[in-house]
Amino acid sequence: MLLEVRNLSVYYYTLSGVVKGAENVSFNMDSGEWVTFVGESGSGKSTVAHAVMNLVPSPGKIISGEVIFEGRNILGLRSEDLREIRGKDITMIFQDPMTSLDPLRTIGDQMIEAMKVHGVSDREAMKRAKELLERVNLPEDRLEYYPHQLSGGQRQRVSIAIAMAFRPKLLIADEPTTALDVIVQDSIMDLLDDMKAEGTSIYFVTHDISLAVERSDRIAVMYAGKLVEIGTVEQIVENPLHPYTKALIDAVPDLWSERPVRAIPGYPPDLREPPSGCRFHPRCPLAAEGLCDVEEPELVEVEKWHLAACHFPGGVKNE
Repeated sequence: MLLEVRNLSVYYYTLSGVVKGAENVSFNMDSGEWVTFVGESGSGKSTVAHAVMNLVPSPGKIISGEVIFEGRNILGLRSEDLREIRGKDITMIFQDPMTSLDPLRTIGDQMIEAMKVHGVSDREAMKRAKELLERVNLPEDRLEYYPHQLSGGQRQRVSIAIAMAFRPKLLIADEPTTALDVIVQDSIMDLLDDMKAEGTSIYFVTHDISLAVERSDRIAVMYAGKLVEIGTVEQIVENPLHPYTKALIDAVPDLWSERPVRAIPGYPPDLREPPSGCRFHPRCPLAAEGLCDVEEPELVEVEKWHLAACHFPGGVKNE
């Protein structure tokens, strides 16, 4: 097993209260596996992704849990040990590459520096930078460009090129295609496919469940800071066990059928004061008074490899 996350909780301490961004999240990933995390904005997808890198931004704090990467708890490592792992064994690309690229330095300088941190010589780093740009379909002269001189898609390609430098074991992609048009989006996804084919595990974050279906091995569904369902693509699409998962699927237009698009009623809860019991119960058509609003369901294996946190998995109420 490459990655195991155990009971991870992340809180944000704001002036208006404590936001429970993620609570008791547990999952694992194997080598060469693509797992996509889906859910509405604020569901905790990116919070967990950043916590896996031990890079939760202020005012966030990891409250509890473990992130076991190749047998080592990342959350307990010293800064120097983390630097050895980040950028080499685990890399991350962000929704907006301008947040990770220095606007005052050329692309070439930044690519070379990222490799020198891990002991690559100047000469070898320049050679590899040119090869990496070619792999992501960018001309060599882009090494002399500054980030603002590139389009959004080109900047994202540069971020992926940097991430590919050491053939990482795990790539975390935090909504890397959200701001891109569909043509560029497809090319970025193809590059991630190439990395997976070379053995890299992909931890992908998106709000677009249709995008998840196209590429993933497994899909993890998050709602209001909780992991509510995880299973193979076939299990999630053909037999969603959690009402929220089914609602996400029903909200995606299907051009090949007459199935109506159904919006999810209501709004995600305020995570400063999340609902008691199941956090989805105020919006759930199956919610049972005295149970769903009181008792929080555990994430359990309902069928092989298919886990759900619901009192009525699959929509069948217990007698």
